[in-house]
Amino acid sequence: MGLKVLVLLAVQNCSKNLLMRYVMKSKPNFLTSAAVIGVELLKLVFSTAYILFVDRKPLSSIVTFLREDHRNSVLLAVPAAAYSLQMSLEYIALANIDAAVFSVLVQSKLLATATFAVVLLRKKIKKVQLISLILLTAGVMLCNLKDFGKSSGNAEEDEAARKDQMKGVMATLGIALSSGFASVYTEKVIKARRDPNVARKNYSLAYMQVQLAVVSLIIIGAWAIFKDFETIVTNGLFHNFNGPAFLSILNSAIGGLIVAAVLKFADAVLKGYATAISVILTGVLSMILFNTELSVIYYLGIVNVVCAVLLYNGKNLEQNMC
Repeated sequence: MGLKVLVLLAVQNCSKNLLMRYVMKSKPNFLTSAAVIGVELLKLVFSTAYILFVDRKPLSSIVTFLREDHRNSVLLAVPAAAYSLQMSLEYIALANIDAAVFSVLVQSKLLATATFAVVLLRKKIKKVQLISLILLTAGVMLCNLKDFGKSSGNAEEDEAARKDQMKGVMATLGIALSSGFASVYTEKVIKARRDPNVARKNYSLAYMQVQLAVVSLIIIGAWAIFKDFETIVTNGLFHNFNGPAFLSILNSAIGGLIVAAVLKFADAVLKGYATAISVILTGVLSMILFNTELSVIYYLGIVNVVCAVLLYNGKNLEQNMC
């Protein structure tokens, strides 16, 4: 089951990057907070439907779970805020850099994930895993150099392009940091047994997703009211949204549910490496769909990423190195 959800996550993540790049390439004028609210609403609907039609339990069971597990609801405010920030930054990043570059650069979250796993979960990183993280970091840096030194011949256009690229890079690094922390922290909460009065084995993962979606909606809703209240009152929450934009929201919502399944059946670091596999698909499809120019340096970076994946998932490599 863990392998199946990891492969599913890789495919979904590739399609999400390409779709969001298609939507954001023209830098449309809609509220990113509205997009995040849409994602969380869909996750709430999907999780509730799963409880009703698959688990065959009543809505009252959700209320009972939330009441019994209220302590974890408070704890989940931390990763919920991080995930909301991450989704908002994704729209900013993909409005300013190519999907191929984004898909590689965002893999720096693996380093953040491994670091937080050591700090929060007290996990030990083996020598081979450390080497794979170094290789992955090198691959990320190489792929980000694909446009280095490229000039259009117009100084103003080059300066604007550099500013946009820097904005996209900074947003992506923010995603990496928040994603790494949120993944490990959520794993810690899922696997913890903080309240002996809550028999978690009686509740499916869908209850956890309802809990996280409710907390996220409260946080992002408060932020939207604080930041975009006048715009929402004047134009409506989903002003300027089109079909592809709504499709990207649906894709992100499904991806959030897949991530939760990965955290249940695998771990946060493996989840990140499964996502790294999608980099190859994203790069190739970005070249086909958006005519993205991929240099030799980019392909060298991809080789580093693939080698990092093989090293991390290899068995008995530690003994063979000694």
